[in-house]
Amino acid sequence: MTKDSYNLTKLSIKQWSEEDQPREKLMLKGKSVLSNAELIAILISSGNTELSAVELSKKILESVNHNLADLGKLNIRDLMKFKGIGEAKAISIIAALELGRRRKETDASEKTKITSSKDAYNYMYESLSDLPHEEFWVLYLNRANLVIKKERISIGGISGTVADVRMIFKMAVELLSCGIILVHNHPSGNKEASRADKQLTVKLKEAGKLLDVPVLDHLIFTDNGYFSFADEGLI
Repeated sequence: MTKDSYNLTKLSIKQWSEEDQPREKLMLKGKSVLSNAELIAILISSGNTELSAVELSKKILESVNHNLADLGKLNIRDLMKFKGIGEAKAISIIAALELGRRRKETDASEKTKITSSKDAYNYMYESLSDLPHEEFWVLYLNRANLVIKKERISIGGISGTVADVRMIFKMAVELLSCGIILVHNHPSGNKEASRADKQLTVKLKEAGKLLDVPVLDHLIFTDNGYFSFADEGLI
């Protein structure tokens, strides 16, 4: 590293030459040319007494092996462990990552057709990936297996969540759904169905029969794959 480049890292963004400032670089060359560190540097605006905003951003990224999905798992307290990252900056980073996740959800077709467990898994990936806690969701389908709506039924802790049978089928009736797919995640990464998972599936399957709204599948979601009750012949 030359003396000049070393001095550059010590300067605040506002003191850099125009082509080296992330904000100006974005305006001059477009957002796609910026590195992840430069984008985060724009969010936090300044670094600390030892590191510039970009260098501090690089340090944060290095802590998660430059994996943005893992960065999205960090909470406010995790980010505030870095010198120069206060509560406001931590919130800015978390909010930006959440907006990116929601944008991907919005980009997905509102009328996705589900023809397999893999389709259901892919459809739910943006909603359930990277979560540190369990959530229970339901996909409501029409007669053509198009998604009418996906609904989060409950949020739980690290090892469990609750599914309200009445809430699930009340919405199914209101939406005139012709079938539903149950989905809940295991943050631990364990794809195996627990005894409670199996009992709940039977309970919901029987309720669906009474209301003529069949439970088509129940997926246990993990970031690295899934378990399908339908694929395993358990529905």
